[in-house]
Formats: sequence, structure tokens, C-alpha cells
Amino acid sequence: MSASAAPNELLLNVSDYARAARAAMEKKAFDYYEGGALDEVTLRDNTESWSLLKLYYRVLTGTGARDLSTTVLGQPVSMPILVAPTAFHKLACTAGEVAAARAARAAGTLFILSSLSNTAMESVFPETGSPRWFQLYIYKDREVTRELVQRAEAAGAEAIVLTVDAPGWGTRERDVRNSFSLPEGLTVENLSPLGKGEMPEMPGSGLAAYVRANFKSDLGFDDLDWLCAATRLPVVVKGVCRGDDARRCAEHGARAVVVSNHGGRQLDTAPATCEALPHVVEAVGELCEIYVDGGVRRGSDIVKAIALGARAVLVGRPVLWGLCVNGEEGARHVLEILRRELDEAMLLCGCGKLSEIDSALLGP
Repeated sequence: MSASAAPNELLLNVSDYARAARAAMEKKAFDYYEGGALDEVTLRDNTESWSLLKLYYRVLTGTGARDLSTTVLGQPVSMPILVAPTAFHKLACTAGEVAAARAARAAGTLFILSSLSNTAMESVFPETGSPRWFQLYIYKDREVTRELVQRAEAAGAEAIVLTVDAPGWGTRERDVRNSFSLPEGLTVENLSPLGKGEMPEMPGSGLAAYVRANFKSDLGFDDLDWLCAATRLPVVVKGVCRGDDARRCAEHGARAVVVSNHGGRQLDTAPATCEALPHVVEAVGELCEIYVDGGVRRGSDIVKAIALGARAVLVGRPVLWGLCVNGEEGARHVLEILRRELDEAMLLCGCGKLSEIDSALLGP
């Protein structure tokens, strides 16, 4: 599943890891990780739109050592680079989510475990540092959702991340052409005790069929209200692109929102997240924390995200590519690359700490 270890000196950036992963992985698995919805317009825009923003750097600032540390929901992390929830890590390497969790712990940052993981939360969370969060979908059977929340609390999760941009599954034509499903021997381990761990083998996307059969399609703010009442943990809402929606989420109890379009995998031609972020920041103000994901591939992208008002970024695919190329060490190296690039970008912009990154860097 994973490539033999490649020398780190040949893997200089996230794109190098993507190319190495493509060469190493079975096409069906790589397409699942890399692909987007329909024409993949939003998928491409997520990455390209960051590069369209320019940094008007400051000079003669006397900047010396940089401090990249911050907090998320009051918990310290070493950098504003968080590991996003992504499914099926064992498609990349045999250690799967455990390897990714250990990489996040080594980097001193947050790990968010997907509910659609190949490793049960009870096996993953002991391998993580703090903070550690659990990502959740709302199932048609509310008791399934309640059981997942209760298990996450017992396993040591410190927040619940509710994904709200998937009332249905965007058509991912790569998966349809490949008849994507989990290979024999891999299941959705968190759901196995509830009888929902198997994915159908069928023409077209087995994952899409699983979602249609199990996920609640008529999500509403009453579901957010229910979740906030059902857990003692803070709730983070992931998948907003509108300011009014983000503000309502905060008013209904969300402690943070993630500006996200599911990596360009749901509604194609949805705005790139860097385009949506300023609208969310303006609408939400200080009501809750704001994070962003989607297309972050360079340290300069992270500076831009913070300048636009995000507290931190989430990265998903880059960590998966690292896992594929060299397991835990590959994921650690990807996070270190992004840390190093962020540090360099801050130095060159004249910023010694994250609080000095502001909108003035995006234009005079």
C-alpha cells in the first residue's frame, strides 16, 4: 500500500509528495484521495486561488525568532496547521490512522479522526497527543449518532467536529468509473459494532451508496441543537461557505466553524475556500473561532489564510500523501515542510508571531 521510503532530500514540498504518492498507489485508491466532484472546478480553484493572493511584505521590522504557536478552543498547538479528518487511511499505509495520529503528536498539533476511519477510535486516540477531536456525520438513525458521540467522549475526544456539507454525496466521477469501494479486509471500524462497517461492492461508487443508505439528508439547525445538547464536548461545525450560515452555527452553539467545501468533493463550482473565508470572518466576528481548509499546499498559503482572518488551517490530502510515501515518517515530514515554509514566509513578511499577520499583508 505504501511506497518504499523515499529520501527526504528528494521530497522538497507537498507537490513532490503528491507525485510520489500517485506513482506508488493503486489508481483506484489515489483517485479516491485526489478526486473531486464532477468537473473538479472547485477542487482546482481551492489550490489556485491561494496563489492569486499576493503578499505585500514588510521590511526593516527587526524580526528575529518566530513564534508559530497558537491555541484552538483554548488548547495549545505548536503551529496553526491542523490535521483534517480524512477517511480510509489504510488505503495509504498499513498503520493507517494510527500513523497519522502519531505524526500529529510529534508535530505538536491537533489530530481530527474521521468517523469513516479504518481504525477504531479506541485504538487511535491513545496514540494522539492533545488536542484530539472526532469528526461526525449525522446518521438517519439518531441512536447510531448518539452511540458514536458517547464512544468518542469515553475514548478521550476533546471536541466533536460535525460535517454539515454532506446531506448527500457529490458525484465523484473518478470513483464511479473505478467502482470505488474498500478493498477486502478494510472496513469502517467505528461503525462495525453498529452493523454499518461494510461498504457495498457494486458498479459505480460503493461509498456513495453507503452514504445514501445511512446519512441523514434533511439536516437542519435542529440537528446542531440536538448534538450540542447530547454531548459535554465543544462542537465545531465543518463545511460552511456562507457568512450567514456560519453566524447561525455560532448562535446555535458551535464553538468554531471550518470554512470548507469538502476538498472540492461535494458541490462543484462552490467558491474556493479562500474566497469564502472573508465573508465568514465578517459575519461571525468574535462569536466563535474560524478555521479553513482546502488547497493549502505552501506555508505562504497559511500566512494568507491567517491574514484573511482564520485562526488555523486544516490539511488533509498532504498528510495522506505523506502516509502513502513513507508512513508515519512521511506524514511527519509533510507537516514539518509546511511548518518550515510558514516560518520562512513569516520571516520574509516581517512577522515574528501569528498576531502580527493581518490583512495589510494582502494589500496596501
